[in-house]
Amino acid sequence: MGSARGTRWGWAAVALLALACARPSEDTSSPAHAPPAEYVGDAPCRSCHVVEAQHWDRTAHARAFLANPRTKLESRTCESCHGPGGNHVKEPVKSTIVSFTQGSAQDPEQMNAMCIQCHRSGPLTFWIGSTHELRGLSCSDCHNPMAQQSGQSLLRMENANQTCFSCHPAQKADFAKRSHMPLLEGKISCVDCHNPHGSSTDPLLKADDVNSLCTSCHAEKRGPFIWEHAPVRESCLNCHKPHGSNHERLLVAPLPVLCQECHSPIDNPNFAHPAGLLTPQNMAQGGSPDDRLLNRGCINCHSQIHGSNHPSGPRFHR
Repeated sequence: MGSARGTRWGWAAVALLALACARPSEDTSSPAHAPPAEYVGDAPCRSCHVVEAQHWDRTAHARAFLANPRTKLESRTCESCHGPGGNHVKEPVKSTIVSFTQGSAQDPEQMNAMCIQCHRSGPLTFWIGSTHELRGLSCSDCHNPMAQQSGQSLLRMENANQTCFSCHPAQKADFAKRSHMPLLEGKISCVDCHNPHGSSTDPLLKADDVNSLCTSCHAEKRGPFIWEHAPVRESCLNCHKPHGSNHERLLVAPLPVLCQECHSPIDNPNFAHPAGLLTPQNMAQGGSPDDRLLNRGCINCHSQIHGSNHPSGPRFHR
């Protein structure tokens, strides 16, 4: 008898479980059952966000969206980027709209998805998986689409350099050193060498490798040369710092110390002179002045140090 009763209760439990799985939940408070937000137009937005609307009207986005929208999405103006505003009108809090602020309820991936609706090709081809994307940066960390703060690209600051320096203080310090690339003078910009939205080359270079990037400006160093200098062919960064240095010509070390990092200070009879180790005593005011420490050091004689095309230039003398 007990066994039969247990069997009946067992079948009853199975039936109840099946019924519970078959009947849909009546809980409509879950986000999965929340009605989709409706588009309400930009009039409600402007009635509350008066100052923001005035700033936005001067941007490239506003001119394009208001004057000549290319798609239905662009014609929605504010809701093109912030999403449907119906729920936000009913409950005006940040969580009911896509906001692009530090206190946003959305994560960077959600915020960036709104921008990628339109900006997905060209320089943005390598954004997915790039250093900046993997570190959780949002588009609004560098850009301010709501105001015309810069001359181009709706940057958050006055120009690309200032925007980059806000996160890269070490590079900003390098450009302040006595030997530096002419960035602060306005002759180049960070984005002349780097693509902040991603690149197939590390670190975000706008070329296949370091040497290709450097020789795009320094064409005389490109070669090919009859006599090639191995560290030059390998990478310009073996001898130079890309942003700035306290040594001449952006060198990583002063001459001839830089040369002696590779050329051993052991007498070699195959050379016209020994590559002897030079110390402060060999400076012009030291106890034993050496010609190789005067003026420009080793390149006093080895003037074509990047490479030579002269038949008699294996030592880079000419």
